[in-house]
Amino acid sequence: MIVVTGAAGFIGSNVVAALNERGHTDIAVCDWLGQDQRWMNLRKRMFRHFVFPEDLMGVLNGASKVEAIVHMGANSATTATDGDSIIRTNLQFSLKLLDWCTQHGVPLVYASSAATYGDGSEGFDDGLSLAALRRLKPLNLYGWSKHQCDLILAERAELGLALPPKCIGLKFFNVFGQNEYHKGDMMSVLAKNYDTVASGGEVKLFKSHRNDYVDGGQKRDFVYVDDVVEVILWALEQGPATGLFNVGTGQATPFKDLIEALFAAANREPRIAYTPMPETLRGKYQYFTEAPLTNLHAAGYRRPFTPMREAVAAYVRYLADDDRYR
Repeated sequence: MIVVTGAAGFIGSNVVAALNERGHTDIAVCDWLGQDQRWMNLRKRMFRHFVFPEDLMGVLNGASKVEAIVHMGANSATTATDGDSIIRTNLQFSLKLLDWCTQHGVPLVYASSAATYGDGSEGFDDGLSLAALRRLKPLNLYGWSKHQCDLILAERAELGLALPPKCIGLKFFNVFGQNEYHKGDMMSVLAKNYDTVASGGEVKLFKSHRNDYVDGGQKRDFVYVDDVVEVILWALEQGPATGLFNVGTGQATPFKDLIEALFAAANREPRIAYTPMPETLRGKYQYFTEAPLTNLHAAGYRRPFTPMREAVAAYVRYLADDDRYR
């Protein structure tokens, strides 16, 4: 049995889909479904167990065999303000899984985030250097909670303490793609704007409030969810015993270029307007992210990432369909 947490969410549901496509159906999907239609992300999928997060530890302790845990579950809202809830959901739950996997010898692959890098002033170099990790200053609760998981893994590795037979954290950059539709304000700019673009409307982007960036020139490392899933399954099947790796394309793209690619994929002429960034966001806004991939490649990952325009076109094929789900 493979356990996937956050299995009804964006990345988790794509992991379940990929496992099904590789012939795996002995999957325990762990998530809450709520009322935001995320169940649709699993509508086409097969699994043998559905587990609510609060019941997972009991299920794990009673399971005859767990092959691996793919831990994608978290509150990923970068605007979250309830610190106690974030600690319970993102940190304490993750540590319970880490300790259980260590005790029972079960591989663990978990989701970290580029949000751990804060404003990027310390760079975006990945790896398990505890000294380097301690210099990072996340800008939001979500990034901080993921950073704490990374620090604990790095400290245990550095001190030679017990860990699962495989324990890999993956720092996801700006992921977009099918099955993100339940995320509301946390959806990618592509998902938020496709219907507007397809109907010939105008897309609004933030103005720049820095002299070194033009309006729409703020850059992110946008990565297609299919590529992210390939890295997750590689980590599970072929990755090293321990590691903390960036998952992005290695190429930062301006928001303006991304939206122009969306217009092109939808066969529409670009219409973009720029609006002031809210005051509350300006001090927490990342103007640049880019994932160095040296460590990921050195660990043996060789598959190329989908070029931005190809990835946007592939996603638009989902967005243009009456059934947008994988």
